[in-house]
Amino acid sequence: MDAVGFGALNVDKVYLVNEIPKAEEESYVIDFKVYAGGSSANTISALAKLGLKTGFIGKVGRDSEGDFLIRDFESFGVDVSNIIVSDGRTGVAMVFVDKKGERAILLDPALNDTIRFDEINLSYVKNFRLLHLSSFVCKVSWDSFESQKRLAEEFEGIVSFDPGSVYAKFGLDKIKPLVKQTNVFMPNEVEIELLTGLDYREGAELFLRWCDVVVVKRGEKGCYIASDECCNEVPAYKVKAVDTTGAGDAFNAGFLYGLLKGWNLTECAKFGNYLASLCIQHVGARTYLKHLDKRYLPF
Repeated sequence: MDAVGFGALNVDKVYLVNEIPKAEEESYVIDFKVYAGGSSANTISALAKLGLKTGFIGKVGRDSEGDFLIRDFESFGVDVSNIIVSDGRTGVAMVFVDKKGERAILLDPALNDTIRFDEINLSYVKNFRLLHLSSFVCKVSWDSFESQKRLAEEFEGIVSFDPGSVYAKFGLDKIKPLVKQTNVFMPNEVEIELLTGLDYREGAELFLRWCDVVVVKRGEKGCYIASDECCNEVPAYKVKAVDTTGAGDAFNAGFLYGLLKGWNLTECAKFGNYLASLCIQHVGARTYLKHLDKRYLPF
């Protein structure tokens, strides 16, 4: 088995708006759509679409939203046998996207935060070559965060970790136990500055104390790779952005796909940038996957 994800499972309720309002301001909704989401879940869905054998560790409710998320995974070929179905609400992300493709997100974690380590089938997870982690809100409890730390310690393969803005705001001291178990650390530029107080190059150098590879996502500027072997800027593909939701997750999928295929780090980054460029041309984090045909990829 190739890659297993462990992170939040959310129904993304996407509102296309005239503009994203600030405090005491008003705007209006142009359109509304519902998609499957969750950072690690988006990445794992893309890896499955690319032909890898994938699975997921997460929790949903016994409700229509939970059924929707499981069916969406199955449509890409992700193994859902270890997704926990429980009493309670499935997580929801309310995503507001303006005419420029910029976004703001409100999260209702619900059951996402409540995954205990004893609910995880460790022998199942150890069948995979790579474990990909993303953040939990940790509003309801710290169970899922603590389970991630223990699972990363127990896992014997490659650990990749995208902290997201939620974990970045917790601060470096809080997430350092996870970072120390990480092989491939995948923050964006804002997150690495939040965690370190340094610019992205100096921040990446700091994380090389613990990680083998640090990949800093820089949006329309591409990405920056740092490892003991090289430090390299890789430019983005120039396309018109419709919705940036899931762009980082798409990048992660491209990068990790290349890594599992034995490509060099620059090739991995180019493919990550390519998938991100496809993602942002559609509304929704996984919509681009419906149009993705592995036979016609330029790699």
